[in-house]
Amino acid sequence: MNRCLAMGILIFLSLSGVTAVAEDHEPRLEKATFAGGCFWCMEPPFDQLDGVIATTSGYAGGEEVNPTYKQVSSGETGHTEVVQVEYDPSRVSYQMLLDLFWRNIDPTAVDRQFVDVGKQYRSAIFYHNEDQKRLALASKAALATAGIFDKPIVTEVVALNAFYEAEAYHQDFYQRNPVRYKFYRYNSGRDQYLKMIWGSH
Repeated sequence: MNRCLAMGILIFLSLSGVTAVAEDHEPRLEKATFAGGCFWCMEPPFDQLDGVIATTSGYAGGEEVNPTYKQVSSGETGHTEVVQVEYDPSRVSYQMLLDLFWRNIDPTAVDRQFVDVGKQYRSAIFYHNEDQKRLALASKAALATAGIFDKPIVTEVVALNAFYEAEAYHQDFYQRNPVRYKFYRYNSGRDQYLKMIWGSH
């Protein structure tokens, strides 16, 4: 065999092997979707969790296809504001995401979260598969019997039928508009409520 040809084959096989190994070690990412009122306030806690790759603000739970913020905020589409979390399950479990979710909302509020009122701000866990459904229902039941709240837990646990990404100006709002975000968040009463229920966390 021609030496150059043989060398070319060896290089090809070597490169192919390296590529195969790299692909085998790529993390298998999963998604989770939560509604906890204003999506501006739900991105930061998940972004800070090790193992979360990305968060995306959007809409879910209604019938309108490709809704706009104006449509959703009217309360007539059936959608609620959500944050979709892309995560590496080898670094963070779905149960950990659930625990973080509960600690950032008022699960006893009907069709509202803090200063934001309307069905478009209801809290919900939108499960992507049967494992998520089982864990979400068990987590909700455990919270209901934990004695933390003196009112029923009304957060919905429903299948995710569709997720629609919100407009670009809503994404990472807390990073791109920190002053406006902090002003809104403080005046929403969210942090004051969470501190009263959970203490510093």
